[in-house]
Amino acid sequence: MRISLFGATGMIGSRIAAEAVRRGHEVVAVSRSGEAPVPGPGVTAVAADAATARQVAEAVAGADVVASALVPPRDGTDPRVPFAALYDAFLRGVRAGGAGRVVVVGGAGSLTTADGVPLADAPGFPAAYRGEALAHADLLAVLRRTTDLDWTYVSPAALIAPGERTGTFRVGGDTLLTDAEGESRISAEDYAVAFVDELEKGGHPRARISVAY
Repeated sequence: MRISLFGATGMIGSRIAAEAVRRGHEVVAVSRSGEAPVPGPGVTAVAADAATARQVAEAVAGADVVASALVPPRDGTDPRVPFAALYDAFLRGVRAGGAGRVVVVGGAGSLTTADGVPLADAPGFPAAYRGEALAHADLLAVLRRTTDLDWTYVSPAALIAPGERTGTFRVGGDTLLTDAEGESRISAEDYAVAFVDELEKGGHPRARISVAY
């Protein structure tokens, strides 16, 4: 399978690239730097700006599926408007490039707690991450209004960080998954396993899924 992966050099994107290559897929790794996220065969590094629809269209040409690990600005400003503009250009480019399917690295903030409250509105949610959570929630709302693309939005657990690839995790929907101790966590490596599973199987068209231990 040929995968065009945007945000390929980031913490999550690089692990998605590594997992896809591990399974024998061809990865077109797209980033502004044009650096390869993992060494060796199976990866073609491409420099492109996801905010420029024409460059996106060129990068997705011939792809079986497009994967996005794009992130909101993290410079201390409100990320909602620029992130919305980024994805507007990105999705226009996906369409123009003839790609019909896109799988997106989403956020956890729009998942609901057992009480039905969005995580971003729950007591104790870190204020520093609220803007990013809302930006991702805005994106999910846009995708849910999108009818001309086959999309899937993959939310991680509340806590995601580099760790071990175990291959064991749970897949849920719109409700935050927690373990027996009430914690919600996933390693970036296992998130990548779940993400590539979705790229391969396409089991959740036009839906949000969540992944956690």
